[in-house]
Amino acid sequence: MKLGIVGLPNVGKSTLFNSLTKAGAESANYPFCTIDPNIGIVYVPDKRLDVLTQLYTSKKTIPAVIEFVDIAGLVKGASKGEGLGNKFLSNIREVDAIVHVVRCFDDPNVVHVDGEIGPLRDIETINLELIFSDLDIVERRLAKSIKAVKGDKSLQKEISLLGRVKEVLENGQSARTLELNDDEEESLLESFNLLTTKPVIYAANVTEDDLADDGASNEYVSTVREFAKEEGSEVFVICAKIEEEISTLDDEDKKEFLEALGITDTGLDKLIAASYRLLGLISYLTAGEKETRAWTITQGTKAPQAAGKIHTDFERGFIRAEIVAYDDLISSGNYTTAKEKGLVRIEGKEYVVKDGDVVLFRFNV
Repeated sequence: MKLGIVGLPNVGKSTLFNSLTKAGAESANYPFCTIDPNIGIVYVPDKRLDVLTQLYTSKKTIPAVIEFVDIAGLVKGASKGEGLGNKFLSNIREVDAIVHVVRCFDDPNVVHVDGEIGPLRDIETINLELIFSDLDIVERRLAKSIKAVKGDKSLQKEISLLGRVKEVLENGQSARTLELNDDEEESLLESFNLLTTKPVIYAANVTEDDLADDGASNEYVSTVREFAKEEGSEVFVICAKIEEEISTLDDEDKKEFLEALGITDTGLDKLIAASYRLLGLISYLTAGEKETRAWTITQGTKAPQAAGKIHTDFERGFIRAEIVAYDDLISSGNYTTAKEKGLVRIEGKEYVVKDGDVVLFRFNV
């Protein structure tokens, strides 16, 4: 999974990136301190992997990963070259979802590019820049397709869809609001790689005082939540400064620190949960003496396609899947006992893999 982090300058974007990835991206109290995109890889915490590693005495444990891409802060007019321009937007066209960091705290010592705090105005500023950037892409592709259509009539559907997308964008709406007629149009729209087709997760950055009640008493957070609900996006509350402190602690100290703050989940925990919900993702598990590993798939994925995540040969030569639910395996004590109890199932090509399935694929190529 790949997530792009966007936001205005000085909203806590790079501070959040630092804490999530421990990559040490530069973070300072002045606009555009992030010039080149920062990229960091984060392991997805999954306690089930540790338990399975002990059960199978695995030599390696490999969790699922998230790749974060942090780009320079955007300002009004970025798509037309203001600030650092929109060249950095190309760095997040490949992401699965956009994490939009929104400042929801007052602090006279941290400058705001517009002079005052206004989460909805900030969201609109970023959204419009993404829309303008997409409009530029669509107009150029549309002009190219119209020129080529004389020799390739198959482009007619693309031209029609591009025209509808252009109209939506010109009305100030995201491309994801466009109603599509069929799966072919959905695939075609996806191929355009537009920023405004990406699902959005809003990270409401608050002060330490607002963490305990998850921002419930923060009016800025309330407005962001209402906005996100209307457009079907996710919201999670973080304090980027606290996250940066947490990132330096070991597991035991981290637990004590969270308890002292009156919270149970870190910002990374919240973000992972929000992104999995938004993107409809689950994890299945494989375990053995060589390695224990988590594999991220979309909900509704059938066994052969899930096997293909490991290797294309697994999908091509799929025979069957031997599956036991994680809870059943652990309660049984080992795989052999689970099998004796009838808890290990043999599933075929139509089986839909579930979260927490411990899977052994049989294949032949």
